[in-house]
Amino acid sequence: MSILLFEDLLVERLSPITLARPAWAISCGAMRLIDLLVELDRPIYAAVRPHLRDLVAADFPLLTGKPVEGLDVDLLVNARVVPCQETRLALRKLLAEGKPGVIEHDGAIAAAIIPAEHLLPANTADSDAILQWVDDLDLPVLPGELPCLDYPHDVVRYNKQHINENLEHRIAAETYQQLGDGLFVADGVTIGKQVVCDSSAGPIVLERDVTVGHLSVLTGPIYIGHTSRIAPHAVIKDAVTIGHTTKIGGEVVVSVIEPYSNKQHHGFLGHSHVGSWVNLGAGTSNSDLKNTYGLINAQYGQQRVATGMQLLGCFLGDYCKTAINTSIFTGKTVGVCSMLYGFVTTNVPSFANYARSLGQVTASNIEVMLKTQERMFARRGVQPRECDRQLIRDLHALTRGEHPQQDDMLSL
Repeated sequence: MSILLFEDLLVERLSPITLARPAWAISCGAMRLIDLLVELDRPIYAAVRPHLRDLVAADFPLLTGKPVEGLDVDLLVNARVVPCQETRLALRKLLAEGKPGVIEHDGAIAAAIIPAEHLLPANTADSDAILQWVDDLDLPVLPGELPCLDYPHDVVRYNKQHINENLEHRIAAETYQQLGDGLFVADGVTIGKQVVCDSSAGPIVLERDVTVGHLSVLTGPIYIGHTSRIAPHAVIKDAVTIGHTTKIGGEVVVSVIEPYSNKQHHGFLGHSHVGSWVNLGAGTSNSDLKNTYGLINAQYGQQRVATGMQLLGCFLGDYCKTAINTSIFTGKTVGVCSMLYGFVTTNVPSFANYARSLGQVTASNIEVMLKTQERMFARRGVQPRECDRQLIRDLHALTRGEHPQQDDMLSL
């Protein structure tokens, strides 16, 4: 018996968050979906988009591998399912009851229990083929619904909604030392002088070898991944999920920062998602509130979406960089491998040198991005693998249609 993770076509609506990672690897509420599935104690297989397969094989050894013909699958899970305790309990119940059928979310398959006699057919390494296989089984729709991530803003919304319960689950499942009321730390944590930790609204969890600089303020709920460094005088508060091996300073509020990213200097980050290997220059800030205090409508590609949220910041794709004092307007998305300068008043495509307020928007050179990747990895003591370099090449090819062209140059 095994679990099969799949990504449906709607994963593209989560761009730029999912350009460089599977949806099940998105950090949200101090957890990833893959973290919850591991607790089900079954072999896990994952069908991911072709450009992510080598990276997933290298970074997720806990996965059994890619789907193969004749695989005995009892649980099928959509990679967009929200990593929360509601999900964990619902999946456990499905497995315990063992009743064949599908759980839907807005008409899409969120999860399915597959009858034991139906083994995975040949040529089912991609999600389209898996969904067609399930459709051909004509399984009944089971009562209930699993929450799923539909758009980038859902990551911010669900992060705030579920971080407390997920942290409580982590605290119960792991061995932490409780240093104070609501402050839980793993081995090797260093906390500087006169750090204020306020857990009145939720716990603060610091994984191994985290360093918190002096005079910082931590207001829970907060999760900080291993080997991260919080700079002196930082203010981290109100539902913040920070991945491992990050450097964080300034003010961060209700946000998710994926592993290996830097926001080391002063500046505000609020109600946002930041991908991996991002560097925010000193003074970089984003807006998360309209001057009218109205609800925010977000533009995702050609689709304009009413988020229903009054507070919403930005979504920064993996490997993007900002210059000093960059200002990002409310609800903007930034594609992978882009460089930002000045005021960011519009969405930014991937592989762009965006200096619109200075008069130009041009395409980034892929060789420059590969060299930048190598240098950033070196600063973290990480050796780039071929799958890391190939990811940049694949991302460049996948997003080619959105890259700025030479005639996109704006006159000064």
